[in-house]
Amino acid sequence: MLKAEIKIRYDTLKIDCSFSVPAGTGAALMGSSGSGKSSILSVVSGFYQAHHSEIYFQGQRLDALEPAERPLTILFQDHNLFSHLNVWKNIAIGLSPNLKLSAKQHRLVEESLDWVGLSGMQGRKPGTLSGGQQQRVALARCLARDKPLLLLDEPFAGLDEKRQQEMRDLINRLMQEKNLTLLLATHQAEDARQLCDQVIEVEASI
Repeated sequence: MLKAEIKIRYDTLKIDCSFSVPAGTGAALMGSSGSGKSSILSVVSGFYQAHHSEIYFQGQRLDALEPAERPLTILFQDHNLFSHLNVWKNIAIGLSPNLKLSAKQHRLVEESLDWVGLSGMQGRKPGTLSGGQQQRVALARCLARDKPLLLLDEPFAGLDEKRQQEMRDLINRLMQEKNLTLLLATHQAEDARQLCDQVIEVEASI
């Protein structure tokens, strides 16, 4: 179970929240733009340091760990693909920055491509892919890391409704088959309805 008690303070933003998410289920962080949804994900992932936080996952305390040591992976809104690298290398770099992979890591890259329906497109560059395909590459990079906790930050922004539904269906299937726990930042009620078992309303107080 993920248990989080998080407090974040910036110059004009204060967020106090406490929530728990049973393992293998999803929770949606919902609120207006600027309310702090992305900040909460950044605290959980370790990229932001809160003044006070207690974050547990399956009995392990995470906030004392470096980001790379935490049993999670995060998909940012802009998916952060490298334009000069092909699809295979964009996924592999999530496992090894120098792209020197073990045999097991090679298998993980190939499996992740198959999971997201991009087998055979390993050599393509991001600029030759559609927006939906680029999002699937970014998701494949998350899956290749093979972590039990998946953080998604507005993952369907900029996609048309058809592509959004394809991504929702894909993530639903992956959650069930890989028993992933999901923490989703979104402003779309449909995302929360289809992917999550609970909604956590996020409001910023000045």
